[in-house]
Amino acid sequence: MTRLIVAAGGGGDAVAAAMLDAALYGGESPAVVLTYSWDRLLVDPVPGPRGPANFTGLRPLTRSVQAVPADAAPIAPAGSTLPRLAAELPQTFALIDPHHGAEGIVRQLEELVQHLEPDSVDLLDVGGDILAQGDEPTLRSPLADALTLAGCCELNFPVRLLVAGPGLDGELPADVLRDRLGPVVLRLRAEHVTPAGVVLEWHPSEATAMLAVTARGVRGLCEVRDVGLPVPLTDDGPAVYEADLDEALNRNQLAGAILATENLHQVEQHSREICGFSEIDHERDKASRPGSQPAQKLGPEAVLHQLDEFEADARSRGITHTTFRRLTEAFGLSGNQRQDLRALLLSSRPEQYQAPLWHIPSGA
Repeated sequence: MTRLIVAAGGGGDAVAAAMLDAALYGGESPAVVLTYSWDRLLVDPVPGPRGPANFTGLRPLTRSVQAVPADAAPIAPAGSTLPRLAAELPQTFALIDPHHGAEGIVRQLEELVQHLEPDSVDLLDVGGDILAQGDEPTLRSPLADALTLAGCCELNFPVRLLVAGPGLDGELPADVLRDRLGPVVLRLRAEHVTPAGVVLEWHPSEATAMLAVTARGVRGLCEVRDVGLPVPLTDDGPAVYEADLDEALNRNQLAGAILATENLHQVEQHSREICGFSEIDHERDKASRPGSQPAQKLGPEAVLHQLDEFEADARSRGITHTTFRRLTEAFGLSGNQRQDLRALLLSSRPEQYQAPLWHIPSGA
């Protein structure tokens, strides 16, 4: 049996695709996961998604699609999590190249379907922002999802649209998404996310981290991102829903507008007109800011004092969990200190680690 899973937004969606594959098929004959290489500036300092020209060691699958094996490498200064995912997970990761617009993605999908002859094609999005209209004030990253949605809708092959963990990406609240979702396909359990557990120790995706902990039974309110956005961890967190693909395209104004695009610049322009922004512009702005001072060695006493103050403030807002990305930014540390901070906290207060989140105890 051959399966193709399209990770709608790349990044954490690719890790979630591995979870879905384990949950539905038990790891038998691992799926091919088609995904962007589009990581946060913490991982990839170059704004926007990477294409095949940004890698060495790719393996051709079709004329337009390259697999990213474990020994592939991004060409500096670019960065990518995909080679490490390929090293640690059994799935085959194939690279979406968005630089030829929606028409290019359709071509890549058509070639893969012809080459793989898959039994199924699933389009997977964690959080559900793929179901957006495009004008929601909380929407932050519509471009990647709109491109994959447009491409899948043009593919002459049945595609099932799946949304895991409604609201976990912090963009569209679960209550807004409820009427846009169809039946529950499955509910992830602890054993389904175990194969990706090692990956989530280092992967920066907050949404997929919360998907994993809710599958393990964790409930509460998790604070994420630099702005401290609260995201509920509920019984709906580990649910994977099916949604109607055609309805999603009709609703998603950006996806509908870019069906005939031939390059990424056209897609960005439509995003600016419909959504009021392009997330790649945001990345360009952030990347152009002056660099920070060289990172200083973390002082355990000072960090733990900051942690006590942060937790006391978070408790007052009802927060029960947070991410290491959030802690890193709240403490004013540089992105490359996130793993050092994590190691320090786990060695100092291991009982508060609910992998891969940090638990904030209720206090006295």
